[in-house]
Amino acid sequence: MASALEESQLVGREKEKSNMIKLLSYQPSQELRVISVWGMGGLGKTTLVKDVYQSQTLINMFEKRAFVTVLRPFILKELLKSLIMQLTAESSETKGTTDLRNDLRPETRNKVATMGAHSLIEELARLIKGKKCLIVLDDLSSTTEWDNIINSFPKLDGACRILVTTREHSIAKHCSGKQDNICELKVLEDKEALDLFTKKIFKEAIDWDNYPELIEEAQLILKKCNGLPLAIVTIGGFLANQPKIAVEWRKLIEHISAELEMNPGLEAIRTILGKSYDGLPYHLKSCFLYMSIFPEDHKISRRRLIRRWIAEGYSREIREKPAEEISDSYFMKLIDRSMILPSKKSVHSREGIDSCHVHDLMREIGISKSTEEHLVFRLEEGCSSNTQEIVRHLAISSNWKGDKVEYESAVDLSRIRSLTVFGECRSFYISEKMRLLRVLDLESTTGLVNHHLEHIGSLLHLKYISLRGCDGIYHLPDSWGNLLQLETLDIKGTRICMLPQTIIKLRKLQHLFGGELEPFCVYPDERIPHDMIEICVACCAPTCLKDVEFLDGDPNRRDVCTFWWHVVFPTLASRRLDPRGIVLPKGVRKLKSLHTLGLVNIAGGKAILRDVRRLTQLRKLAVRGISKKNCQEFCSALADLSRLESLSVELTGSSSPNGLLDDVSTPPPNLQSLKLSGTLVKVPEWIGALQNLVKLYLEETELSDVDGTMQVLGKLPNLAILRLLKNSFEGEECRLTFRQEAPFLCLMVLELYYVCGLESVEYEEGAAPKLELLRFCGRGGEGDSLFSGLASLPKLKEFEQDNFTYAFEANVQAQLAKNTNGPMFKRYSE
Repeated sequence: MASALEESQLVGREKEKSNMIKLLSYQPSQELRVISVWGMGGLGKTTLVKDVYQSQTLINMFEKRAFVTVLRPFILKELLKSLIMQLTAESSETKGTTDLRNDLRPETRNKVATMGAHSLIEELARLIKGKKCLIVLDDLSSTTEWDNIINSFPKLDGACRILVTTREHSIAKHCSGKQDNICELKVLEDKEALDLFTKKIFKEAIDWDNYPELIEEAQLILKKCNGLPLAIVTIGGFLANQPKIAVEWRKLIEHISAELEMNPGLEAIRTILGKSYDGLPYHLKSCFLYMSIFPEDHKISRRRLIRRWIAEGYSREIREKPAEEISDSYFMKLIDRSMILPSKKSVHSREGIDSCHVHDLMREIGISKSTEEHLVFRLEEGCSSNTQEIVRHLAISSNWKGDKVEYESAVDLSRIRSLTVFGECRSFYISEKMRLLRVLDLESTTGLVNHHLEHIGSLLHLKYISLRGCDGIYHLPDSWGNLLQLETLDIKGTRICMLPQTIIKLRKLQHLFGGELEPFCVYPDERIPHDMIEICVACCAPTCLKDVEFLDGDPNRRDVCTFWWHVVFPTLASRRLDPRGIVLPKGVRKLKSLHTLGLVNIAGGKAILRDVRRLTQLRKLAVRGISKKNCQEFCSALADLSRLESLSVELTGSSSPNGLLDDVSTPPPNLQSLKLSGTLVKVPEWIGALQNLVKLYLEETELSDVDGTMQVLGKLPNLAILRLLKNSFEGEECRLTFRQEAPFLCLMVLELYYVCGLESVEYEEGAAPKLELLRFCGRGGEGDSLFSGLASLPKLKEFEQDNFTYAFEANVQAQLAKNTNGPMFKRYSE
């Protein structure tokens, strides 16, 4: 990689180079400073560090310097020998080079070559003693290597610096300790990527308008490279020696998988990225190859991924440590190693990562490996058919338009363990031949209707089913009660209002997600599945339904009857059905393994609450329909749910004089996330006792005592994320003051989303000392002083806002300019 990148001067890394030299610059201190540079393979870490190492500033600053690449297999003695030979160099001509094998006197080389480990350590101590030294350790791959190296060094004082490069964040953190000494190297921005690509192909600056026939292909190539310098330099270097013809460039990008395997000119990409894969432990290799199921540029939900891994058996409970925690640690390890990349930093998660994606070229490596191992078959336009391949995982792309015969000839359906569909789901995709199927993932597919689900109940090995976002589904068949191995059922975003009685047979069910779709009402402008209207109108439907909007799909007469008996008639009769929350059947208390349950509509009576309180293994619960009639029963139920870590409550109706939820005598002690929506008037007293609370969301709560609320919340010792949403406070004048006596010591993220009547937000000195992100959505009016005290927030990194008034923005910018942490000002966008 280094040789490929060194052919070009560093492009787009001026800021990183300047920051690194600043961190390395000699400043008297009591202890050794270790600077770590980390990032995925191919980013040019070695190239950048070499350029920094050879800068005249550092050459003049340090008396002794050495640059050592940590080789595999790791042999400490060989590394120490390389260090000593470089530090022994006497001639000024060699100062600044990184390979001194030919610059040292033969007797010196021979002496060092014969030294034992103890003698090497003593010699190293002699060379370094009292000197200002800079030592570079390039390509560390484990904390064990670092521990062995640093324990062999003499005690280094504050005059010395060590610079480490690694692919893993955990190694960087282990070496440097302090976050301020860790530099994450990221992909190039679009402009820098284009500049580097241009330099490699044309060797000079050009105007791309002179090559209009190549512009589109160049954009496709850069999209595939996704800012990775290694890929840009390697592909650009290859194309530099090829005809500047659009069709040739397009062939390369269309057949990039084959080119990476067969084209010697692209071998550097395969070697460097393949090294990242080869360095994974076996269990992480399986998890990574699984990612090739998902399409290019697809954002993969963290929740979706880890629960699928569990269903596939990639992680299991170990000594009472839940399989979900283990799978989540695998996710973070792949992030840590840059094998998968965070798609978006989320304000809703303390870890900050809700979803991920795979770099296009790293994905090509994964596809190649998974194909070799007959792990994943992607049914897509142009793929081979009539192969009857034996694979474990089948993924159907949105661009595949084959028929049932082609489908059944493509793979051996009786052997697959998972089926994942993207785009339209056709009825023959789910086959009765899939007797070994464990994972059925139809999330966000179109065209799915109820009768497609009938024979799923015969696939008895299923552990994971997702219909999330399939809004043509409104009923589950009774036969699903046969799925005794099922662990995850995700029907969130469907039109399912009620679960069948047979669901209580699923004793291994751990996660049940539902609700959160706009309610279905029988009115002329509502949406009902395609073809149902004509049949319904002909049979028994009111004439007012003739003008409804059709949905895609192919429902049959049975679907229509089911729809009316299970949705329309119960809705008209009771008005209890609401797809924003599912109604559970009686006996749900038998689902003793449930860890996640929501969103549940409990407005219909107290019996369901008596069932829910028996689900003592629950970690996450989301309910709606809490009112004066059932709030006491609900508060009593919470006392038995001692393992709850996440609770979401939607209140209905107006509050009682003392406020709802006040009767919780013993709140769940491990509660980490709390979401409250609906009129409360005042914060329940028990919230102040939640010592482990990390996240708190308030919406439509209409709290009247602003100062009292801030006093309670400000004293929560672990509160890191606070979202104050629409109508969270009552009245026309809301003044939020973050005071020293209730300082929000752990608050990292604050979101103010259209807080009605917000007049001012003030930060006193010493309040919110860890606040990093402040997001404001709303109106600051013409007032230019909505926020004050921003300069006193020592950790503030970003201020996001959607207010476009000049006075407001100017005032905020002026305050941020006085903040020594240099926070960024950003326009808010989801």
